[in-house]
Amino acid sequence: MVEAVAKRGVLVLSDGSVFHGGGFGAEGTAVGELVFNTSMMGYQEALTDPSYSGQILMMTYPLIGNYGTSKSDFEGNRVHASAFIVRERCVFPAHRDCADPIDAFLEKNGIPGIYGLDTRSLVRRIRSKGVMPACACVYSNGHPGVDELAAKAKALDYSKTNFVEKVSARVAEQHDAPSGKRVVLLDCGVKKSIVQELLAAGLSVQVMPWNTNAAQVLAEEPDGLVISNGPGDPALLQNVAGTVKGLLGKMPVFGICLGHQIIAHAAGGRTFKLKFGHRGSNHPVKGLETGKVSITSQNHGYAVEMKSLPQGWVETHVNLNDKTNEGLRHKELPVFSVQYHPEANPGPYDSLELFAKFKEIVERY
Repeated sequence: MVEAVAKRGVLVLSDGSVFHGGGFGAEGTAVGELVFNTSMMGYQEALTDPSYSGQILMMTYPLIGNYGTSKSDFEGNRVHASAFIVRERCVFPAHRDCADPIDAFLEKNGIPGIYGLDTRSLVRRIRSKGVMPACACVYSNGHPGVDELAAKAKALDYSKTNFVEKVSARVAEQHDAPSGKRVVLLDCGVKKSIVQELLAAGLSVQVMPWNTNAAQVLAEEPDGLVISNGPGDPALLQNVAGTVKGLLGKMPVFGICLGHQIIAHAAGGRTFKLKFGHRGSNHPVKGLETGKVSITSQNHGYAVEMKSLPQGWVETHVNLNDKTNEGLRHKELPVFSVQYHPEANPGPYDSLELFAKFKEIVERY
């Protein structure tokens, strides 16, 4: 019996830093913006979240893969992260729902993974210098040229790429609930759990592509509008902001994550790129109107510049770590949005009530 050749991995950052480790998952090369996630669990949900399109995902928790992967924990139709970086990956997972270990899961999805890196050092570098393009390569024969990998990393300009058009639904999809109320969801890279929570709240959902215009939405005669999460720079989505602008005041509107940023642009505001973003399930957010502090799940690299919004808009939530904006509402129109993920997959469940709040507004409007 011929023993399999061990895979190796190398991660090259655009600043010239090179990190060698073991390889797992699929052999190959992937380019993306290197970001880190502070969750201790939920790695499959993160990997399959469309918001990670164009990014290399690194977990700060040192041991990843101990419960494997399942058929039920997908947030998208596939793995959207370009590559996966961990300190240590579990080879023998244990869980009743485990279908594949993380190694086989990545290989099936064509995603390279690297383990054995000093992820703490990498996180400190990102926190100091900011997120940056990187190139990950997994190989078993022949050492890749570091200069070539560095050139690929430097060639990536994440902020100039429209990743939403890569992950959005191509055609409309209908999801029915027993309720008579129906909302349109503009799919900018929606997580499956958002649709599930809207259905659980008793709202039927018609998912429509990201480039649907206002007239097409109005033709469906929906009772409300949801703008989903998604990847990339919201400033590139002026067409979506224009669609939302044309619908403000005509129906209740609820924005989540990228949807929150799009609403800000529709109102005439601006967004800016965070140094290293908010990614994880342990971010404290304070409700300014209630005083309640919620621990939230987040995944975003941009934030709303509150001072850029015109009169009539109210800041409802703030991030307690860096004081950036986490929520908005309009004083008169039935419009509100949050920067975090109330669907809580992976948890916590502190903000699930927002879906019931949206349903209440839809029924009252």
